[in-house]
Amino acid sequence: MKIIERTKLWFGLSLAIMAIGLVIILTTGLNFGIDFTGGTLMEINLHKTVSTQEIRNITNEYDKDMTINFVGAEKETIQIKTKKDFDSDKRQEVFNKFKEKYNLKEEQPEKAEQFGATVGKEIRNNAIISTLIAAVGMLIYVSFRFEFSYGIASIIALVHDVIILICAYAIFRVPVNSPFVAAVLTVVGYSINDTIVVFDRIRENMKHAKRNDYVNVANQSISSTISRSINTSVTTLVAITSLYVIGVDAIKDFTLPLIVGMAAGTYSSIFIASPTWVLIKQKTKF
Repeated sequence: MKIIERTKLWFGLSLAIMAIGLVIILTTGLNFGIDFTGGTLMEINLHKTVSTQEIRNITNEYDKDMTINFVGAEKETIQIKTKKDFDSDKRQEVFNKFKEKYNLKEEQPEKAEQFGATVGKEIRNNAIISTLIAAVGMLIYVSFRFEFSYGIASIIALVHDVIILICAYAIFRVPVNSPFVAAVLTVVGYSINDTIVVFDRIRENMKHAKRNDYVNVANQSISSTISRSINTSVTTLVAITSLYVIGVDAIKDFTLPLIVGMAAGTYSSIFIASPTWVLIKQKTKF
């Protein structure tokens, strides 16, 4: 299997996706959710289970992009979020619509509040710090277990995965909320696992290879591990896709980036990390 010989093709595909995402980010920006922009949150107990579409028939009058979640095991309490700042009168107006439709006895929603973007800044900063700490820790671990060239290649693959994930948020207009942090760290952890499997086989094959025969070693190692990588990824993606299909909006906002991120992680461990390792070994003495 000639993977390394087509390095320009693999890098070109990734760069094309990144370019599309970058254009969208520069023109329309990321779809920052309420956690980052601030807005209004309300929780209303309807005392019955209703469909999301039925709720949207009311909320669309105020904000067609309003996020709707169900709270509690019985899913009788709805949580609605909007980036718009609703004052107390506006929040009461929204509640009265539900009160009238569902004959509620309450005079006010269970929870209603406005909040600014301060929390969003903290989440953003924590996301950056967490990702950097994870990247540095993985670089140290991979460099210690293998050698520095493997560590550099794995970090480049991780950066690739994070950028692809951000591009997915931009292309599919997924709201960038607090689950973004979990999605990034999950993808990073999943990707490094696949990459280490390939690198472990490369290290074993290097013991019996000719000096500087990096291309053949990488191709042989990828060929012997690609079935394992693809089977593991497909199994995981089937489970996550099921959650996306049957899940509520909040689950979909988390699982869609995971689907894209894990697919990117599998791709990078085969077509980005290994070719990058070959380039590093050919150009340096690491």
